[in-house]
Amino acid sequence: MKTRLFSLLVIATILVAGCKSGNKEVPQPKPEAAPVKVEAPALAFNPDSLPQEPVFNIVTSKGTIKIKLYKETPLHRDNFVKLASKKFYDNILFHRVIKNFMIQVGDPLTKDPSADPAKYGTGGPGYTIPAEIMPQFKHKKGALAAARKGDKSNPARESSGSQFYFVESETGCSHLDGQYTIFGETIEGFDVIDAIAAEPVTAPKNAPVNPIRIISVMPAE
Repeated sequence: MKTRLFSLLVIATILVAGCKSGNKEVPQPKPEAAPVKVEAPALAFNPDSLPQEPVFNIVTSKGTIKIKLYKETPLHRDNFVKLASKKFYDNILFHRVIKNFMIQVGDPLTKDPSADPAKYGTGGPGYTIPAEIMPQFKHKKGALAAARKGDKSNPARESSGSQFYFVESETGCSHLDGQYTIFGETIEGFDVIDAIAAEPVTAPKNAPVNPIRIISVMPAE
């Protein structure tokens, strides 16, 4: 009996020793790494410091266009201010230019050297803006309006999240009134709009042969 009990004790000791030795220990979960804090890019200016009808200088490679945004179209105004504060428009190309009509800009694809130029005009920030079409605002020379898809695919006439155009025609474009959201107007720099519109373009997209860019968009002092 004593011999049998001793044998059992020896076996138990071996089992215990075996659980504590070798590489068979239960793996312990590693402590979670501290979350990495991603710093938001610095804003070019404080959007909250602007008046209801802010004035901006759009500096282009052809000169500066000074604009005023309308308080009556707050969704478009605030979106433009937000994008400008994030430097969204910096280095974007004027991708569609038609003399005696308008000049169009705001597609972020034009900042990507690897992007297919055939797709210029299709890019944006990934959202649209509800229409704010006000009857008092007309497509006069220098009018600032939001581009959009056609009525067939966009019956609500929602605007592109970033693309816009300036009316260049001396007599305006009254046939567009009531169809597009006009959210601002040109105060100074009509000659710059004309100079951009006068550039030679490629067919069929009407892109300037010599690239014309927005350099910066900042509140006017």
